[in-house]
Amino acid sequence: MSDSNSGGSTPARKVDTLPGDRAFFGQPLGLFTLFGTELWERFSYYGMRAILLYYLTDTVAKGGLGIEQTSGEALVAIYGSSVYLVSVLGGWLADRIIGARRSVLYGGIIIAAGHVFLTVPQALFSYLGIVFVALGTGLLKPNVSSMVGELYDRDDPRRDSGFSIFYMGINIGSLAAPFLVGAAQTAGGYHAGFAVAAIGMAIALVFFVAGRKYLGGAGDVPPNPLTPQDRPAVVRLFLFVLLGIALAVAAGWLVEGGFGLPAFIDAVSYLAFAAPVATFIVMFRSPKVNAHERTRLRAYIPLFVAAMIFWMIFEQAASTLASYAKDNTDLVMFGVTISPAFFQSVNPAAIIVLAPVFAWLWIKLDDRPPTAVKFALGLTFAALSFVFLAGASALAGGAKTSAWVLIVVYLIQTIGELCLSPVGLAATTLLAPRAFRGQAMALWFLAPSAGNAIAAQVIQGTPDVSPTAYFGTIGLIALAFAGGMFALAPWVTRHIRAGADSESEAALQH
Repeated sequence: MSDSNSGGSTPARKVDTLPGDRAFFGQPLGLFTLFGTELWERFSYYGMRAILLYYLTDTVAKGGLGIEQTSGEALVAIYGSSVYLVSVLGGWLADRIIGARRSVLYGGIIIAAGHVFLTVPQALFSYLGIVFVALGTGLLKPNVSSMVGELYDRDDPRRDSGFSIFYMGINIGSLAAPFLVGAAQTAGGYHAGFAVAAIGMAIALVFFVAGRKYLGGAGDVPPNPLTPQDRPAVVRLFLFVLLGIALAVAAGWLVEGGFGLPAFIDAVSYLAFAAPVATFIVMFRSPKVNAHERTRLRAYIPLFVAAMIFWMIFEQAASTLASYAKDNTDLVMFGVTISPAFFQSVNPAAIIVLAPVFAWLWIKLDDRPPTAVKFALGLTFAALSFVFLAGASALAGGAKTSAWVLIVVYLIQTIGELCLSPVGLAATTLLAPRAFRGQAMALWFLAPSAGNAIAAQVIQGTPDVSPTAYFGTIGLIALAFAGGMFALAPWVTRHIRAGADSESEAALQH
């Protein structure tokens, strides 16, 4: 994110003038504000997500909404897709109109309202709550990270370690949430679980508002504010987006023969598929993109597809894997009955343990292998997690599988995530044309958005398929895509090198 204001000058704020500059583990005290905000926001998000499917699909008599299982799984998947789609809007609003700080504040308030709605035992309030959490998360999610970056000068050596501390907060919140929210749900019902998530978001807002004085103005000013000259183009853009939404809704209506939950899921899916296609077309056709940059952009397309398929598998943690945990898993471990929500803590726990190992490994290997091979490896592990689950399900022969099976599935997926996700945004910012560098985060968010949409469509289209067939088929198809990515890796690497801005940048692709 740029440090310029509307006048093009550098803001007065500097790292060495920030209050309590080294008060938080040698980092600016503002990092403590953002660390606490994100920890509790992620606590609320993953806590709510851990029990959302169970609430949607449980019977009304047991406090659920009574939605059919397949529709509930598809709705959870499309909810994930919506969060990432709205994140694109959240990033744009922060960059051009309201600044990151207000975007985070408004997003947090909307999320808190959504969680409060979910505590009300009435279907209308539940759907309103889901919509509010999706909208609020889209406003907040892309902008907290950008504010962390603003706490440091570009050449501050503490920047990388500051982000490492910040991401540890994300994983602490994600790790704790399923345990506490799952326990509250077991003890007092679904709405008690949502109330715990609401309390988490309230704590996040307290952290953010009370700690504003330590942020030193980070996120106060939009880095690329709209000018009067921009308004016609912005109006055209919004009209184009509204037309796209209208067409997607109409298509969903026609395909499903009326407007209900399946038509809504279809409409969001079409938007999630259209958004990256439109973005790539705009980039390729833009007169601001030269032939040199188009070479890089062509190299990015296979990476984007690999990421999309990866997230299609990985994000099913809250949908099909949550169903498998409840219906097909023996929930007794060491003589203790565990909540099915427990499994959603495996990934953040594994990230906390394995992330330093992978950071050491890439340094030891001099950042080898190249980006394209890392993407192929990430997709391979994701695919193998589903193949493994299908094999375990087949061996069980209709009986429930051990809890260790799902734990291994999540561990395999985490290894894949560490191969693909950390290098994904770096590759996006590296390969995006210079005129679109500011929108690189939006392009990266479109991969999990489209991946979730694919999952929603697959789930809707396979209502009566056994777990063995479902996970096995997706795993094998994803494995074929991974093989294609391995085959394309030399071509992708050559194009990245050919499109590099300097010899040192080209040398990064060993």
